Amino acid sequence: MSTNPVSRILAKPETRAILAFAIVVLCGLLLNGDGSFLRFGTHRDALRQMSVYGILACGMTVVVLSGGIDLSVGSVLALSAVLLSKMVIHWQISPAISVLVVVAVGGFAGWISGALVAFGRMQAFIATLAMMVTARGMAKLVSGGEKVATNLAMPDGSMKYVEVPGLYRTIDSRILGGNLSVVTLIFFACFAITFALLARHRWGREVVAIGGNEEAARLSGVPVKASKIWAYVLCGAFAAIAGICQAAQEQQGDPEAGTGYELTAIAMVVMGGTSLMGGRGSVGLTLVGILTIGYVEKILSINAVPEALRLIITGAIIVVAVFTQKRR
Repeated sequence: MSTNPVSRILAKPETRAILAFAIVVLCGLLLNGDGSFLRFGTHRDALRQMSVYGILACGMTVVVLSGGIDLSVGSVLALSAVLLSKMVIHWQISPAISVLVVVAVGGFAGWISGALVAFGRMQAFIATLAMMVTARGMAKLVSGGEKVATNLAMPDGSMKYVEVPGLYRTIDSRILGGNLSVVTLIFFACFAITFALLARHRWGREVVAIGGNEEAARLSGVPVKASKIWAYVLCGAFAAIAGICQAAQEQQGDPEAGTGYELTAIAMVVMGGTSLMGGRGSVGLTLVGILTIGYVEKILSINAVPEALRLIITGAIIVVAVFTQKRR
C-alpha cells in the first residue's frame, strides 16, 4: 500500500466521488450554455429531471450492496406507470388505492427476482434480466401496446377526453413558491428511507455483511436469503414509485418508458463509489453519484449535445468508475 498521503486520500471512495462532482460543476461553470448554468432555474430543473433516476438509484444501491444487481427497474417503472394510468384514468379507482396497488406490484416483482436469486441460486444478472423482459411484456399487455392517456376510445369509435387526474397534477406540481418540485421531494423521501434502513436498521447492516462475505454472514446467523429478498423488494417498490412519478410528469402511462434507465441508475451507484462486488459503499455516496450524473446530463443538454453522445459518455463514465474501483 502506498504511503503517499495524496494516494491514501484519493483511495477513499467518498473523496473520488466528491472530486468527480466538483470537476463536473467546474465544467458546468466553464461550459455554462450562455449563462444557463448560472441560473437558479437550471439547478431546480436539474434536480427535478434526476429525481426519477435518483429513486431508482436508491433502490439499486441496496441491491448492489448485497452483492447483486437489478436490471429490471426500467421495465418495472413502465409497468407501474401503465398500471397506475389504467387505474386512475380509465377505471376511475381511488388514487390512494391505486398507488398502494402499484407499489405492491413493484415490490412483488422484486420479490420474484429476489426469490430466484436467494432460493433458486440464479445469478442476479439472469434473474433480473428475465424480470426485465417479463415486466416489459406485462406493461405492453396491460396497455394494449399503446400509451394510456386521457383520451378514451368509445365503443362507437369516437374519442372521449377526461381530465388529468388530480394525483398527477399534485405530483407534477411545485411547492415553496415554485422552487421545489414534488417529484424531487419524493426522491428526498426515498433517499431518507434508504439511509435510515442502511445506517440505523439491523437489516441494513445484514445487507452490507452479505455483500462483503455471504458465507461469513450466514455463519454469523444472518438470515441471508430473507435479507437478499427484501433488498430486491425494496428496489422493486422504489421502481414502482419512480413509475408513478414518471406517469405524473408525462400525464400518461407509456409501456416503452424507462428503457435504459437501469443503465443510468447503475452509473449513479458506481459513480458514488459503491462497489459492484457488494459490501462496500453507502446511499450517501450514491447521492453524490446522482448529482454527478444528473449534472453531466444537464450540462450536455444546455450545450445541445446529441442524445447519442450523452449515452456514450454515460457508458464511458461507468467504465472509468469501475476501473478506478479495481485499481484500489
